[in-house]
Amino acid sequence: MTSNNKHKLQAIRHLTGSTYVLEMERRGMEFEAGQHILLGAEDNIHKREYSIYSGTKDEQLEVLVKEVEDGMVSKQLKKISEGTYLEIEGPLGFFSIDPELILAKRKFLFIASGTGIAPFHSMVKSIPGLDYTLLHGVRLVDEAYEKDTYEEGRYILCTSRDDKGDFQGRITDYIKQHEFDKDTVCFFCGNFNMIREAMNLLEKKGIPPSQLHAEVYF
Repeated sequence: MTSNNKHKLQAIRHLTGSTYVLEMERRGMEFEAGQHILLGAEDNIHKREYSIYSGTKDEQLEVLVKEVEDGMVSKQLKKISEGTYLEIEGPLGFFSIDPELILAKRKFLFIASGTGIAPFHSMVKSIPGLDYTLLHGVRLVDEAYEKDTYEEGRYILCTSRDDKGDFQGRITDYIKQHEFDKDTVCFFCGNFNMIREAMNLLEKKGIPPSQLHAEVYF
């Protein structure tokens, strides 16, 4: 009998040379869009936190992973064969949208660097009719992970090392050059320095700190 925390790997979708999506058996796991799990190979003590990438109504459980040069878990997961079991702890965390804000039809601004887009992918897939704009900061245009998921006009790709995105420059450059409604609820996920600078910029533009919510990784 399979342990409750073991989920079979069904497929790997390679999005770039270093970034991939793991599709696993969900096995009835309930989660809120924006939560994360601790994930690692079966019977291995090393696990890492990954935001859930799939929607709350999807059949599979998915995570978006970027292979890191000195990352023991991300390198190991990339080599695992379909049919192998992975171990999961969770779901964990409180990085999710208050249902009252959805009922109030508030505007949302999602700000992500790199694979920090994962919780927002889950939110968009899980919550129909969400009024959102997603700013995604990457180096190159090929890091616009599965951008067709998002409604036209709602996903804005900021590329810092080529001019093939929607905006050339960092997310923080985009924020400096644009205005935002002061009642917008903002969620940030990604690099600590980006989040800190983006929060400061939006506060200066009149968005209250109570409307700024962050999930940080280093």
